[in-house]
Amino acid sequence: MRLSYLDYHTCGEPVRIVTAGYPELTGATILEKRRDARVRHDHLRRAMMLEPRGHAGMYGVIPVAAAHPDAAFGVLFMHNEGYSTMCGHATIALGRYAIEHGLVAAAEPVTRFAIEAPCGLVRLACEVADGRVGLVTFESVPAFVLARDRVVAVPGFGQVMTDIAYGGAFYCILPASRFGLDLFATPVPALVEAAAALTDAVRAGPPIVHPGEPDLGFLYGTIVTDEAGPGEQSANLCIFAERQIDRSPTGSGVTARMALDHAKGLIAPGATRRFSSITGGVFTGRVTAPAAHPAGPVTVEVGGVSHFAGEGAFTIEPGDPLGHGFALPERFAPNPPV
Repeated sequence: MRLSYLDYHTCGEPVRIVTAGYPELTGATILEKRRDARVRHDHLRRAMMLEPRGHAGMYGVIPVAAAHPDAAFGVLFMHNEGYSTMCGHATIALGRYAIEHGLVAAAEPVTRFAIEAPCGLVRLACEVADGRVGLVTFESVPAFVLARDRVVAVPGFGQVMTDIAYGGAFYCILPASRFGLDLFATPVPALVEAAAALTDAVRAGPPIVHPGEPDLGFLYGTIVTDEAGPGEQSANLCIFAERQIDRSPTGSGVTARMALDHAKGLIAPGATRRFSSITGGVFTGRVTAPAAHPAGPVTVEVGGVSHFAGEGAFTIEPGDPLGHGFALPERFAPNPPV
């Protein structure tokens, strides 16, 4: 079996787009296609995301037919553990991919179109010059705050207070100081363990509920921030899925943070804030449509730039015991399962 792909990255976070070889998914809606991918074809996600072809930080996209009439195409997002409901860094790369490979017609200086993600319709505006795409911005689905100042018992850290917000996926959002850590002085593995411990604790508690779609009702990860003021550039360290570190500032996380800042009265509609990642990459965030009431959803625009990294095709040989991917175990077993 052969799977063809194009590789991009956004602020260093990989985007592996499947271009040929993936089977057609069944389902009338994007969420039904996501379930079909998870149930019948998850071995292909593992083959593309995990070793020996990928790594623990790999991220990918499966283009599919859209159900929404306004969408040029649909997308499923995948990573080391499963399937995301939204992904901003991949959406930015998809803007470039779709125009430069003819999925949508290019119009200079700005090409506008929409894609259908599992969380809903996402509208893109892509700057185009001489056929090449530069800055891509997108307006995601309505973003909102689920909980403010929730106190969670976290093993090893005691009582930790966090906010929970939605930007296409649900995140815990809190400064590193709530764990007794410094975002810039603490070794990254310690930050990862703290964030993952909070994610695990929240997932073990009352269920996260999305108001419109049960499949979207789960905590995707935790975003650890610095102490920057509302008018300053701020840092995002997002730990999602199975302790995966986002190399970008996290587009859906920026969306969630902007919704949270707006709900707290820290940022006005139309004001732009910059967010940096562990690689130094930067996304911008801006509330374009404020909430009709204090707890209501907002529309957020996120912007960034992606880069093309390569292309190729993977082969899965019959009889290869590791052909469908593997993750290194935490301990060396005498007889590791294949």
